[in-house]
Amino acid sequence: MSLFEASEAANLQQAQPLAARMRPRRLDEFLGQQHLLGEGKLLRRLLTADRLGSVILYGPPGSGKTTLARILATESHSRYCQLNAVTSGVKDVRSVLNDARDELASGGQKTLLFIDEIHRFNRAQQDVLLPDVEDGVVMLVGATTSNPFFSVNSPLVSRSRIFQFEPLAEEDIKVLLLRAAKDRERGLGSYEVTIDEDALQFLAEVCDGDARRALAGLEVGVLSSSQSAVTYTLELAEESVQRKAMNYDADGDAHYDSASALIKSLRGSDPDAALYWLARMLEGGEDIRFLTRRLVILASEDIGNADPQALCLAVATMQACEFVGLPECQLNLAQAVTYLACAPKSNAATVAIGEARHDIRSGRITPVPRHLRDAHYGGAQRLGHGEGYQYAHDSEEGVVSQEYLGIEREYYRPVQRGFEVELIQRLEKIRALLRETGE
Repeated sequence: MSLFEASEAANLQQAQPLAARMRPRRLDEFLGQQHLLGEGKLLRRLLTADRLGSVILYGPPGSGKTTLARILATESHSRYCQLNAVTSGVKDVRSVLNDARDELASGGQKTLLFIDEIHRFNRAQQDVLLPDVEDGVVMLVGATTSNPFFSVNSPLVSRSRIFQFEPLAEEDIKVLLLRAAKDRERGLGSYEVTIDEDALQFLAEVCDGDARRALAGLEVGVLSSSQSAVTYTLELAEESVQRKAMNYDADGDAHYDSASALIKSLRGSDPDAALYWLARMLEGGEDIRFLTRRLVILASEDIGNADPQALCLAVATMQACEFVGLPECQLNLAQAVTYLACAPKSNAATVAIGEARHDIRSGRITPVPRHLRDAHYGGAQRLGHGEGYQYAHDSEEGVVSQEYLGIEREYYRPVQRGFEVELIQRLEKIRALLRETGE
């Protein structure tokens, strides 16, 4: 490299943000995602065996998808080509594939094609990739923040291995920040940066596992400081990081995962977790009707007769939210969520209707006993409908010894929680009276 070229490269590097300059260059520098890259894990095995094939890296921003793609190219001794699904068309894809085919045919390097935001590729663009991906002309690495099972065409998904990235752990973020503060070649080492422990902890927490955001906060604080030797304090950290916009897609993973977490927290009787997930959905702009429908369903599905008031409260909450609207209806939702979380739980009614419907679908069709059939029309008496029926209110117990099903089957089995404890006692007496029919 000439002196002019070296100077030009240095200028370009300095223009890059800190996160870009500090990208790990080797696999042993890469932090996080050990569930994919740890010893014996599939992605590492594919790399070791030189059989990477087509992979899709799916996860939140700043978790290392683009960085890992570059490292995979280096580790597999491959040419690295990158396309962005937003700016690249079919012509660009064909050009890269033709170059990769020529390189391979001439005995040159393999090509790793990295496509950022691969979910933005339309069907025609994805179809162009399929033959060369199948033939091994290119190793395709796609990156997306959207669930590929929802956002990428099924033919490409079926030919790819899907690896889900997780947000970086706080400890990993801290290591990255300290590494950037000390690195004189690519980082901020020339500024003699000292990071206070509380500032380090704050950045690690506030970035939500996004390395780019944490490094950007560090860089802004250091470069905006007038000191020759920078002490990066908590106050400086707080002034250098903007509140992160919530990634919440009403039709994507955030919607379904948050709803799942809310319902499971309610079912698990954790009001604090339930309130957090409720707040997250409200902050993300979740549809209030969706929330109230889910609460009404849960009141019967997971609480049932252990607390019959739960359904009443859930329905009242649904009506109140319609009447009041946001922001005040958050109070109604909070009341309902905390009550439902603390209520005794029973899925006895849910299990009972499931078993009954299973019997019917399985062909266990029982005819309506003759004495229970409709006897209110002309000719019913001639058919014997209603004959022998006993009116329950005429008995002292309000229950008569009479067959109602025609087969012996118990679907409803109350649990030893809440109001169902009392129902168990009632039901034992009722079933004892009913069974006298056959004695």
